Amino acid sequence: MKIWLNGGLQDLDSARVSVLDHGLTVGDGVFETVKAVAGRPFALTRHLDRLARSARGLGLPEPDLDEVRRACAAVLDANPMALGRMRITYTGGLSPLGSDRGDQGPTLVVALGEAARRPDSTAVITVPWTRNERGALTGLKTTSYAENVVALARATEQGATEALFANTVGQLCEGTGSNVFVVLDGEIHTPPVSSGCLAGITRALAVEWTGAHETDLPLDVLDRADEVFLTSTLRDVQGAHRVDDRQLPGAPGPVTAKAMRVFDERAGDDLDP
Repeated sequence: MKIWLNGGLQDLDSARVSVLDHGLTVGDGVFETVKAVAGRPFALTRHLDRLARSARGLGLPEPDLDEVRRACAAVLDANPMALGRMRITYTGGLSPLGSDRGDQGPTLVVALGEAARRPDSTAVITVPWTRNERGALTGLKTTSYAENVVALARATEQGATEALFANTVGQLCEGTGSNVFVVLDGEIHTPPVSSGCLAGITRALAVEWTGAHETDLPLDVLDRADEVFLTSTLRDVQGAHRVDDRQLPGAPGPVTAKAMRVFDERAGDDLDP
């Protein structure tokens, strides 16, 4: 396996990042996960735009997106696979211990791992912790991911693959690594970015391609929604057959199934929408 690290390809086993990298010591970094189909990235332009926005939000130097594109192409060429998870990580780089950044420049890593197509439906849970819709990192895809690790571990313990958060005012927000949609009276709704959720790439495409409404939703909408589904880079559109103890038999339901078909068709027609 070859990865890209700070300017070139390296063997995975020998590639090294300093133990004083700010991404490691304080989580000072941003990242993107990109689906790769037969060696070609999906929606790379949108992902790179968000990478740059997240970097600006943290005050990191503007990433050289041409270099990132070259790195992605090199990693994909070096590691052929049918379906892959490509991870772009961009951190504050070598820094002193503590929150102050150093002056050595950022670290860029691009790595690739094999992935498998997700099942058509899954189980999800809600968790008691909240997303802060007014936090300094709201809307940024950062490497400060420990809250998601804790919540996803709880989901795994309960036989689910995702955990859903409310925000501080009790509105439905997002999952640990996904956006959430609900179907009410045949119409699709998803929380707006003002709820504190990440502006997911797959979320944006699903809204555009299905006509979903961005709606402030209470968390308990999950108790009465006709259908629930998730979107993310590797889930694409995935139905939910269980939310906490509530069963949704027949998932994915008809509206979700149509959204899945539309997404697959549109994504197949254009790998960089």
